[in-house]
Amino acid sequence: MATDPSARVSAPRSSRPAARPWIWTYHSVGDPTDDPYGITVSPERLDTQLAWLRSRRLTGVAVGTLLRAHAEGRRGLVGLTFDDGYADFVDEALPLLRRYGFTATVFVLPGRDGGTNEWDPKGPRKPLLTHAQIARLARTGMEIGSHGLYHRDLTALPDGELHAETRRSRELVRELTGTSPEGFCHPYGYADKRVLDSVREAGYAYGCALQPGILVGEFALPRTHVSHADQGLRLRAKELRHHMRHRAGRTPSGPVPSGPLAEARR
Repeated sequence: MATDPSARVSAPRSSRPAARPWIWTYHSVGDPTDDPYGITVSPERLDTQLAWLRSRRLTGVAVGTLLRAHAEGRRGLVGLTFDDGYADFVDEALPLLRRYGFTATVFVLPGRDGGTNEWDPKGPRKPLLTHAQIARLARTGMEIGSHGLYHRDLTALPDGELHAETRRSRELVRELTGTSPEGFCHPYGYADKRVLDSVREAGYAYGCALQPGILVGEFALPRTHVSHADQGLRLRAKELRHHMRHRAGRTPSGPVPSGPLAEARR
């Protein structure tokens, strides 16, 4: 199992307000040419982006690690997340993360054992992680979180189906990995108060969104979508924008994203 990179990073506490932890969002790692949603990065570009973090003395870590380190005053960490549980993570992303000594959180869909991204109306069908792959991936030191069972709009579901998506998915991940997942990622990147309550009641420690608006908090953590186009200057601009928006004590304004393509619009 990989060692915890956060153990190597320590910084003195500052009297200045600290920005919210910076969390990057990835999806698929492969050929980005046939991707109408802009959520695929090539392995070569991922390598470039991880090298950019290293060049700035930043370490990519799983979100659970990031939040614990941030609470203890340790800085120099960036959360790395991979949504939807694409199978290409194993062959394309994992070797690069290991090369840099980074970890990440992979948000999986345990209801779609070896299925495909059928929720996307356009673009190629891509295979998802099987149950066996999820179990093996957990042993590599990556954090496994839940993305619900099937990648459905949770805000549109009746209570019973909503609770199954949050609770049953957590149970399945625990059965596969031997550990109850700490994190939940809201499908399509958005949620409402009822969804956040269900995630909290299911026993998760945190939840990830994209642009949570007034709901920003421990169960709707904001993240930055990282695309194939992002390199040095664009990454620096996204970093500055994140810190400007999410200084401690500030609540970003604006609506909660509300559409099935919300994740691809950052």
